[in-house]
Amino acid sequence: MLTSGMESPGKAALLMRRAAIASVCVAVTLTLLKAGAWFTSNSVAMLASMADSGLDLLASAANYVAIRQSLTPADHEHRFGHGKAEPLAGLGQTAFITFSALFLIQQSITRLLAPAPLENSAAALVVMGVSIGATAALVWYQHHAIVASRSTAIRADRAHYVGDLVGNMAVILGIAMAGLFGWLWADPVFALGVAGMLLYSAFTVGRDSLDQLMDRELPDDDRSRIIRIVAAYPHVKGLRDLKTRMAGLSTFIQVNIYLDGAMALEESHTVTDGLEQALEKEFPGAEVIIHQEPAPQPA
Repeated sequence: MLTSGMESPGKAALLMRRAAIASVCVAVTLTLLKAGAWFTSNSVAMLASMADSGLDLLASAANYVAIRQSLTPADHEHRFGHGKAEPLAGLGQTAFITFSALFLIQQSITRLLAPAPLENSAAALVVMGVSIGATAALVWYQHHAIVASRSTAIRADRAHYVGDLVGNMAVILGIAMAGLFGWLWADPVFALGVAGMLLYSAFTVGRDSLDQLMDRELPDDDRSRIIRIVAAYPHVKGLRDLKTRMAGLSTFIQVNIYLDGAMALEESHTVTDGLEQALEKEFPGAEVIIHQEPAPQPA
């Protein structure tokens, strides 16, 4: 449901900016911590996690730029705003995540074929514990930003950070099993599991981004709500050609309504304005276009 828990457009935009900045800060911190842990532990799972955090940093930085662009008001050359900068950033993140997963698969297979002992596994485990705490806090904040803004870019960012959260837990298990029990196969096997989750995240992020770029209709539940609001509005005798789409924070609704053909122009205009306000109240920030037609006469 698009409007569940939604905030005003201004507050939603502020949450989006803060979530993007928080994402960049967390990615920088975790990349540096994991780089140090990898140099001291020689863990391929830690290398995998470090590479993933490095790509997270690039993706989050691109995400921040895209969000700033998407929140830029409409101008003379972009009458419908800049909302599609968000799904474009989502496609960029899809490429980052896919590359990260393929790199992890290559490194994991190499380590499976040539196992190597781990060093300083305790320090690596401490770093991963810090990583889990920071990532969990970021995912929690991103969830609130998504509820308020419906942002595709933040949703994409959250998708791979959720994958990171599960992946970090897998890395801890792999390092612990390899370091404590000598099961060297566990480290690369868990890294392969992380790669699988990343590929799944890339698929979901790419699919959602393409849906917006291709102007996919709103979910059926939202279209049904629009139809109920229009059909129940006073003086409206029917509707046709409902068209909907999303671009960033903006929801676009276009519909033709039937009114009494004998209704005065000023009265029909008043009805249309009231219906637009009713739809905008249900879908904050929506841009509504309504075309009036005379109701068909009964046979």
